[in-house]
Amino acid sequence: MFVDVADIYIKAGDGGDGAISFRRERCVPNGGPNGGDGGCGGSVLFLADRSLNTLSNFRYKKVFKAKNGENGGKNNCSGKNGEDLLIKVPMGTLVKNRDNGLVMADLNSNEAVVLARGGRGGWGNCRFANSVRQAPRFSKPGLLGEEYNISLELRLLADVGLVGLPNVGKSTLLSCISAARPKIGNYCFTTLVPSLGVVEVGGGESFVAADIPGLIEGASCGKGLGYKFLRHVQRCRVLLHVVDVSRFKCYNPVEDIIVINEELRRFGNGVSNKKQILVANKVDVASKENVNFVRQYAQNNGIPFFEVSCATRSGLGGLVCAANALLKSLPLAVFEDVGSLVESDELKAKDAVGFNIKKDGDVFVVEALWLERIVKNMYLEDLENLRYLHKVLKNSGIDRKLKEMGVSVGDTVSLAGYYFEYEQ
Repeated sequence: MFVDVADIYIKAGDGGDGAISFRRERCVPNGGPNGGDGGCGGSVLFLADRSLNTLSNFRYKKVFKAKNGENGGKNNCSGKNGEDLLIKVPMGTLVKNRDNGLVMADLNSNEAVVLARGGRGGWGNCRFANSVRQAPRFSKPGLLGEEYNISLELRLLADVGLVGLPNVGKSTLLSCISAARPKIGNYCFTTLVPSLGVVEVGGGESFVAADIPGLIEGASCGKGLGYKFLRHVQRCRVLLHVVDVSRFKCYNPVEDIIVINEELRRFGNGVSNKKQILVANKVDVASKENVNFVRQYAQNNGIPFFEVSCATRSGLGGLVCAANALLKSLPLAVFEDVGSLVESDELKAKDAVGFNIKKDGDVFVVEALWLERIVKNMYLEDLENLRYLHKVLKNSGIDRKLKEMGVSVGDTVSLAGYYFEYEQ
C-alpha cells in the first residue's frame, strides 16, 4: 500500500544517573568517593533510503524510542551508553514538528540526520570531590532525551511531473518514455498512486518523471484523488501538461487546460508558476480542429507545444529532448529550509534549565523538572548536599527570583516535594 503521510512519536534515550559510592577496602581507612558517571542516552537518527518508496512502515508502528543510558557503578565504572535508533525513510521525506509546525529535516541525501538527541549521562560523586569537599554524598542525574511528535510527508524526487485530467494518457506516456509499468486502464482514476520512471535521453543523460494521479474540477474542494498527491509535484521543475485531443469535434480541449491550471493555482506552494510543456496526446485519432485549439493556446501563452501519440510512438523523442533541454536551463530543485530548527534547539536549551515559581498561600512553590532530578539524587540531611543545592539555586537564578517575589527569612519554599525554610 502506498502511504505518503504519517504521524509518529520519537523519543531519544535518557542519560543514566551518576553513582554515589565510596571505596571499601580493608587496609584503606576513610576511602574516597568512587561513583562512576552514567551513560549517555541513544539518539534518534533518520536516513533517506533510495530502496524505499512509501511510508507504509509507519502505518501501524507509531512510537519509536532509543535506548536509555545505564546508571554509573562503583569503582569509577561508567554506565553503558544507550544504542542509537536509526529510522529509514524514502528519499524526499519532509519531517515536521507537529507541535509548532517547524521543518526539522528535508531528507534528500545519503547522510543520517539526528532529530532527537540523547540525554547526557550524570556525573558520579567522585567528580565532586575536592580539597574541601572530600566525601560528597550526591551525584548528578542523567538528562532527559529529546522527544517530539512529528509528521512525515513524502514528496517524490522527480524532475518532471505529468499532470492532466483522468484518462488523458499520462500513465501510457510514462510507460512509453521510461521503463516504468504503471497500471493502465480505460476508466477514470486508473492510477491511484504516483508512479516514477527514469527517462533515458541519450549520451548518458537522463531525468526522473512522475505520473501524478488525475485531477478533476473541484479537486481543491475534496473531489477526486489527485489533489492530495499534488505535494509530489512541488519538487518537480517541469510539468508535462497532457491533454487528450481525441474527443468529439465540438469539444474544446482548452477547457481541460484551464481546469487543471486553476486547480494548480488553488493548491499554491508555487506549483502554478512552474514551467510547463503542453502535450497534445492521441493525435493519431484526433481532429485537426482540436489540435489547433491547443496549439493556438500554447502560442498565445508562450508555452512549448508537442503533438504525440503513444500508440504510434510519434513525437515522443522530440518531447523527451525538449523536456531535458528545459531542465538544463532551470535551477536545481529547492528543498525546505531547516534553519529554523537551530533557533528551536537554542530555545530548547534555555528551557532545559527553566523554572516557574508560584505562591500557594504562604508557600513559594518552585517548579522545574531538571531540579526534581537533582534533588532526587541528593542526601538532604547531609550538610555538603545542602550547600551544593544552594549553589544550584543561586546559579540558576531561582534564588534571585524568589527575592524579587518577596521571600523573606523563615518563609517556606517547596522544591520537588520537599519543604525548606528559607535562609539568607
